[in-house]
Amino acid sequence: MTSPESAPPITRRERVRSRSWLRALVPAVLILAWLAGASFGGPLFGKIDEVSSNDRTTYLPESADATQVQELLGDFTDSDAIPAIVVFTGETALSESQLEAISDLLATVDALDGVGDDVSPALPSEDGEAVQAFVPISSGSDVGDVVAELGTTLRESAPAGVDVFITGPAGFTADLVAGFAGIDGLLLGVALLAVLLILVLVYRSLLLPVVVLSTSLFALCVALLVVWWLAKAEVLLLSGQTQGILFILVIGAATDYSLLFVSRFREELRSTSDKGAAVAAAWKGSFEPIVASGGTVIAGLLCLLLSDLKSNSTLGPVAAIGIVFAMLSALTLLPSLLLLFGRAAFWPRRPSFEPDVVAAEGGMPSTGVWARLATAISRRPRTIWVVTTLVLLVGALGVTQLNASGVPQSDLVLGSSEARDGQVVLGEHFPGGSGSPAYVVADEADLQDAAEILLALDGVDAVSVTATDAPSGTAAVTDEGITAFGPPGSPTPDPTVVDGRVLLQATLADAADSDAAAATVREMRAELEGLDALVGGVTATAVDTDDASIHDRNLIIPVILVVILLILMALLRSILAPVLLIVTTVLSFGMAMGVSALVFNGVFDFPGADPAVPLFGFVFLVALGIDYNIFLMTRVREESRRHGTREGVLRGLAITGGVITSAGLVLAATFAALSVIPILFLVQLAFIVAFGVLLDTFIVRSFLVPALAYDIGRAIWWPSKLGRGIF
Repeated sequence: MTSPESAPPITRRERVRSRSWLRALVPAVLILAWLAGASFGGPLFGKIDEVSSNDRTTYLPESADATQVQELLGDFTDSDAIPAIVVFTGETALSESQLEAISDLLATVDALDGVGDDVSPALPSEDGEAVQAFVPISSGSDVGDVVAELGTTLRESAPAGVDVFITGPAGFTADLVAGFAGIDGLLLGVALLAVLLILVLVYRSLLLPVVVLSTSLFALCVALLVVWWLAKAEVLLLSGQTQGILFILVIGAATDYSLLFVSRFREELRSTSDKGAAVAAAWKGSFEPIVASGGTVIAGLLCLLLSDLKSNSTLGPVAAIGIVFAMLSALTLLPSLLLLFGRAAFWPRRPSFEPDVVAAEGGMPSTGVWARLATAISRRPRTIWVVTTLVLLVGALGVTQLNASGVPQSDLVLGSSEARDGQVVLGEHFPGGSGSPAYVVADEADLQDAAEILLALDGVDAVSVTATDAPSGTAAVTDEGITAFGPPGSPTPDPTVVDGRVLLQATLADAADSDAAAATVREMRAELEGLDALVGGVTATAVDTDDASIHDRNLIIPVILVVILLILMALLRSILAPVLLIVTTVLSFGMAMGVSALVFNGVFDFPGADPAVPLFGFVFLVALGIDYNIFLMTRVREESRRHGTREGVLRGLAITGGVITSAGLVLAATFAALSVIPILFLVQLAFIVAFGVLLDTFIVRSFLVPALAYDIGRAIWWPSKLGRGIF
């Protein structure tokens, strides 16, 4: 046996062969690992509704009155069904035969899957032209499908001359379900197609766009795999809104990081013929800006954990997980694929190996739009940044026209809506709040006092109390006490009492999602304050949601600014530069919101905006807008150490201009894809972020930041050594 001492030495060729084998093995393992993750995550695209919910009550803080009332309802009603309000109407007063046919028809709908047994009888309106009925829909069923089947059944069998509408909570839930139905297919398809077209135009290549898009899609699949199982374990909450934002954010961010990496890779291929060395150099040059950029976005998103509203706080970790995998794919999968393809990835426009030309250029392009812009900035920096700042300030004035105090539930879905049409018809013949009462939980001893307070309010049409021994499950309450619903002489039922408390139902005079109904709920709470009563229901849920959202917006926006400022200080080793970058990004956000407000009001005629729209717009525009400043300023800092700050600014702009602009176009296109989902919140967010990203890309990062940095000079790095001219 040969001893270790007597073994022949390893030759240089063997060492090189060993390193080459290892260098090929690591990328292969990484590619296989991502393929495996994507193979498990991909099939979950059609199963997200299994672990998501669009019920607004589940996203309220546990301390909210509406949340507490929702938890108590099951003790009084023994049902968690979602009520659908069916409205039958004719052009004139309904005849006896029509009323009889409607009653017979309602008696059969409980046979439909998903419909509960407690279908109410037909309740005619005072004018005799309409009938309403309350149909319970099981919360465990697919509400959208049940409502659709219920509507089809009723219309097919309704008497001649009678129109049928389904509205109420179940009707609006069905609208939301239909609105979010395109997220798995339409949204993803439009976003990927938009990105693919931009990448083809940017690279003028066939293979490279597929490589970059695969990097983004694999990141999304693996992120979805993690998020789905966390939602399955009830660690995270998912909604259609969160799902749509996750898709867009991962595709946009992963593509942006990939563009930065590919740019450095192409740059290195001009200086070296070794594709492995080019990948390594590109990885080294891209690691800091990608991690800093992703870390900034993650930090901004995690600030949402401070939110009282769970629809906001749950978005933070969900989107942060997506950004983590976007970074990982750009730093592991993409380098592996580029190492596999090398220069062939750019075919037919392969980068030339031209070290002499690179040396002559000094690493800075001497021609092109960005070189010309750099020259223009060097000539009149102060004029450029002053004029740009004034334009942004003027645009920001439009923010005073933004109405972000909340929108009615009936306006959440754009386009046609049977539930919205049905609510209009309902309000023409019945009290506007029929079928969506305000629930009041009060002490048994205070029942009559609470009822009298409610009846004294102009916005309350009637009051009833839950009574299990009443035929309809409720009994009317008047100033004189409890009365039976039924024929004269019917016995007076006793109210249902649970732990010494009773449940009152106040039928509102106005539509449950109207401003007038919200004002009535607020008035209820003020008048009932001395009785220790809780007010819940559909309207109260909307009120509590808007209040929590406004609180979150006012708290989280300043926190995000501070967090991002600290990250930039650590990254750039400076105080002045980060402060200026934050100010420029806030200016950009202000103009984006100002222009959006004018467009929403004057062009689209939107009814308003959710209070969370400015918050989400701020999170994405500031965090993602800072991305481009990070891409620019990290390169400026790198060049400044070699050539001085002013020269470094010009070189950084000329070198990064193309890739950052491409990244901005990709991100704007992906967020614009959100507008294919007919949900008001997502359409507004799509416009704000897409417009804001383009504004930040073409104006702030191209003109304002470089002109300001050039005018200030090396003092912009104060108080670091670079700011004192010590490199």
